[in-house]
Amino acid sequence: MTPTSIEVAQTPGDAEREAILAALSAYNDQAGPPIEQRLVAVTVRDDSGAIVGGLWGRIAYRWLFVQYLALPPMMRGQGIGTRLMRAAEGEALSSGCVGVWLDTFSFQAQGFYERLGYEPFARLDDYPPGESRIFLRKRLG
Repeated sequence: MTPTSIEVAQTPGDAEREAILAALSAYNDQAGPPIEQRLVAVTVRDDSGAIVGGLWGRIAYRWLFVQYLALPPMMRGQGIGTRLMRAAEGEALSSGCVGVWLDTFSFQAQGFYERLGYEPFARLDDYPPGESRIFLRKRLG
């Protein structure tokens, strides 16, 4: 198959993402091991029941990837983030995961994750300029 055109989408959206992901998924399904994925969410609610923070991730290939961990400023430093991570790690273990991985920026929470036993395995400097993106992992069990 020969492409008829190549273009940069000026305002990419879900349609472009889904089409590209479909091509990648089709290839991976043929070339690699079967992937079983599932989403993980651990939420924090306020007194009115509204979700005000939490953890969002995805389990695939026996690893939990923590994509987001966020709390409002007034809830930080109270052990809530640790409780979120422990709950996610427990969910990962009960799902047969061997580890958890995530990334953070140098101006965010590297020390927090390291205190929980995570170790850096990669670093992308100058992302954003003058800072770094740090990738961390933790083996479970």
